[in-house]
Amino acid sequence: MTIADVHLRDLRYFVAVAEHLHFTRAAEALYVSQPALSKQIHALESQLRAPLFERDRRTVRLTAAGEALLPGARAVLSAWSAAEADVAVATAQEARTLVVGMSTGVGRSLLPAVRARFAAAAPDADLRLRQVPWSDPTGGLAATGEAASDAAFVWLPLPDLERFAYAPVATEDRLVALAAAHPRAAEDEIAFADLLDEPFLALPAQAGPLRDFWLALDERGGRPPRIGGEVSTSEETAESVSAGLGVVLLAAGNAALFQRPDIALRPVTGLPPARLVLAWRQGDDRPLLRALRTAVAQATGSS
Repeated sequence: MTIADVHLRDLRYFVAVAEHLHFTRAAEALYVSQPALSKQIHALESQLRAPLFERDRRTVRLTAAGEALLPGARAVLSAWSAAEADVAVATAQEARTLVVGMSTGVGRSLLPAVRARFAAAAPDADLRLRQVPWSDPTGGLAATGEAASDAAFVWLPLPDLERFAYAPVATEDRLVALAAAHPRAAEDEIAFADLLDEPFLALPAQAGPLRDFWLALDERGGRPPRIGGEVSTSEETAESVSAGLGVVLLAAGNAALFQRPDIALRPVTGLPPARLVLAWRQGDDRPLLRALRTAVAQATGSS
């Protein structure tokens, strides 16, 4: 048996007796009965296979083993108290932190307005924005551990929609981004029907229904899309469009991400608009999350 098998309670009891050198006073300080304390000390001595105290009717003294154990026992208890304090601080900080996921910059002058209103409503809180890969269409809401988000700015449709609630942020027409040298770049607007044979850049397969939405599968009349490549970031998408690997649909509010001389952006007719929302898990009604929803509603004028 080693000291690693000893409980913190045993060390706490031992230190109390060592400091008081009196079982009754130590028991009173620990708010336990004296027989219970004596029983625990005996159990500790049995575990260590060494007597820790010499006792007679009048005095209690530490043995050599007890003297050897006391500094280490105090150090362990001190380290545990420090660890408990660190956990308390971390827990309190976590309770004041709201992690918001998003796969691209939300833009639209939204975030500064949301931050300002959220800070006014919850001045002690920490609003953390986290970039989430395009392979996760839930913006981190379906993730666990450090990858998880408390809320997320995401595009509809959401997979497993019954798991989430959401509030509207923006409804925007879809544009098409194509290489500036593309023959259709000369047109002021492009009918989606005229793009059916074009190679399209697609989100990763893990994006599920969101990938289908940005490929406009419902508007293809059963014709499968030609996939020119998969893209995972806006930078990768811009480079692929510029290289002529394919065209890509995007929301009008994200046009600024593709403003460059080698890319043309054109309105697309024949498609329903895209809907950006703030989403969260069903049943999550924490005060910080309510404050965020209110801030977003105020910033978008939907409150």
